[in-house]
Amino acid sequence: MGQNHSRSINNNKRRRSLIKVRDLIISEKYESNENKADIAEQYLTGECHDDDPSTALKEEYLNKFSDKLNSDPKNRLALNAISGDDMSKILLNRETIIDDLHVYSEQIELEGKATNQKSSGRCWLFAATNVLRLIIMKKYKLDDFELSQPFLFFYDKLEKANYFLENMIELVNEDVDSRLIQYLIKSPVEDGGQWDMVINLLEKYGVVPKSVFPESYNSSNSARLNWLVATKLREFAFQLRELNASGKDVNTLRNAKIMMMEEIYRIIAISLGEPPKEFDWTFRDGNGKYHSHKGLTSKSFYQDFIGYKATETYSLVNDPRNEYLRLYTVKYLGNIQGGLPIRYVNISMDVMKRLSIDTLRSGKPVWFGSDSGKGIHVPSGIFDNRIIDYELGFNIKFELTKAKRLQYAQSAMTHAMVLTGVHLDNDKPVRWRVENSWGDSRGDKGYFVMSDDWFSDWVYQIVLEKNDTPKELVDVLDQSPIVLPAWDPMGALAM
Repeated sequence: MGQNHSRSINNNKRRRSLIKVRDLIISEKYESNENKADIAEQYLTGECHDDDPSTALKEEYLNKFSDKLNSDPKNRLALNAISGDDMSKILLNRETIIDDLHVYSEQIELEGKATNQKSSGRCWLFAATNVLRLIIMKKYKLDDFELSQPFLFFYDKLEKANYFLENMIELVNEDVDSRLIQYLIKSPVEDGGQWDMVINLLEKYGVVPKSVFPESYNSSNSARLNWLVATKLREFAFQLRELNASGKDVNTLRNAKIMMMEEIYRIIAISLGEPPKEFDWTFRDGNGKYHSHKGLTSKSFYQDFIGYKATETYSLVNDPRNEYLRLYTVKYLGNIQGGLPIRYVNISMDVMKRLSIDTLRSGKPVWFGSDSGKGIHVPSGIFDNRIIDYELGFNIKFELTKAKRLQYAQSAMTHAMVLTGVHLDNDKPVRWRVENSWGDSRGDKGYFVMSDDWFSDWVYQIVLEKNDTPKELVDVLDQSPIVLPAWDPMGALAM
């Protein structure tokens, strides 16, 4: 009776929070409302103003620059300090380190130990398996557990190679010097990925415990493997175009592709090892009970022991360049032929934060993608725009909006992690707890703290279950997607 009453209370809270998000969606104008500063005004006057400006840097300009630099003692102090050491050490904001406590008012009950992607771009797979492993840990009362990222990495690398060659067959008559071909052949098989690629891998191949398919040197240090596979794929792209130029039909090209993929399989298998077709899984649970499961496959393990409905999840992004409540995709971005395309539902940052808070309060983690290279201090595990005080050191400000940073190649989603907590003050987020995949020697045993301002500026994507979001957002998935070009920043891969 008491348990049913508790469940009823939680369900009522969940319904109320969904109503709040719906109200937020309805009340907002889904358009970019960024302030447009009068940029010209700040350049019309000043000590270096020239009524007849030169196209070249004249000596008199340089002399003025130098005089102004040296007229301020703070600049001379900054020069002496910064020129002699790593500027991120010199400009480290001590006050921010003190403020960004690893303490949170809301935190999921179960967390695993920090994982380590090492010298590879597999963060999206680590973030995904860090979400999935909690199901096993909770079911068997385990303190820690890892799923095999190398297993998913093997098949992703293989499938991306096939995806690339199929694109080369489709575009076989496109000028090789076109922007599209040159973009696609630049990085045929990157380590990075997107959430819909995770869904594709899980649905086709399942997953296995890491004890069954552990790391190899090349899964943890992938640069040489990537070079080798990319080198062969570019050769194959040329050969497919030559076959087409000699009059061969598409079936001949596709048969040639199969033979090419045999070489790619050999390279990847020798580098990473071959994933098991069947395996036994033995372990002791948190109560000390011995478990032995024999003759499992990767798909049966995924279905029977994890039971995660990946197809019932979807990606929500914050892209202020484009209209909200619309569905977007990126041309020629994917990993598995015939799998799900990349799909994004574009929402405002306020909606993204509220959905993330509600999900964490329900006890679930949140996979998210961000531009992790900005405002970061790795040793303390801090993401905060104030952490490196560039204004103090250089007397400069960064003035591009989030939309303009995307347009001018200043930012893109580069890294995937997991939200496991948030600190609220009067129900407003102050800082967020982040499970990273850079080992346990940084931050709070590998967990980072992220300021709310940093979230606003540098977080681009979250992944949620459909039943945890309002119907108005899920219905967007039924729209015909707006297709962004292959080189659009929303096509960046989390690495």
